[in-house]
Amino acid sequence: MYDLFNITAIIILIILLWLLIRAFKAITAAQQTDWGASWMNFVDGLNRLFCKYYHRLQYTPIELPAQGAAILVANHISTLDPMLLIAATRRPLRFLIAREYYELFGLKWFFRAIGCIPVDRSVHPETALRPALKALEAGEVIALFPQGGVVLPGKSRKLKRGFIWLAQRTHSTIYPAFISGITSRDGNIFLDILLRSHAKLENYPPLDWREEEKNVAYLQALLEGENCEL
Repeated sequence: MYDLFNITAIIILIILLWLLIRAFKAITAAQQTDWGASWMNFVDGLNRLFCKYYHRLQYTPIELPAQGAAILVANHISTLDPMLLIAATRRPLRFLIAREYYELFGLKWFFRAIGCIPVDRSVHPETALRPALKALEAGEVIALFPQGGVVLPGKSRKLKRGFIWLAQRTHSTIYPAFISGITSRDGNIFLDILLRSHAKLENYPPLDWREEEKNVAYLQALLEGENCEL
């Protein structure tokens, strides 16, 4: 009886080890972005598999330039949205995040590691956006949600024009994306991630930084879910 128990335990350990090796290989193979650290690249692969298989993400890859500054904008319907955008791109994204969220206990170290830029909404917008401006000047990709917070489908909110200010000062192209298929959980940071979705991410032709009013009107309609053309 004792020998049978030992044999069973060994078999279970071998199976678990085999599964871990398979999982590690799958996560490594899924990595598409170099974040500058091996553990972050591993998280990148894990995130892509999580979005694809758990949240059933359907998307066409967002074709950002191979190098140089760019601004990625999208609607914001859940706390899952940044993970979906990362899964659809091949360059590191530096998200603008409200400082009160950036400072959340237990998460600040991670936000800092992936390059999130905290924005102090209590100061003048140009002052708050200076770190993002420097990142663009250094040739990085900024990702932001110009609606200024979670806006549930069917709702409307006037766009904040910080992305236009950044684009004009750095001559950066704007890349629009639209997220859908996520059941609303009122922006609950954990439920949005843990409860399964049929996520979908669509991307649209890039926008020229010089056409301010045209771009704002187009994005206002697009991010509210309207079918529109430039």
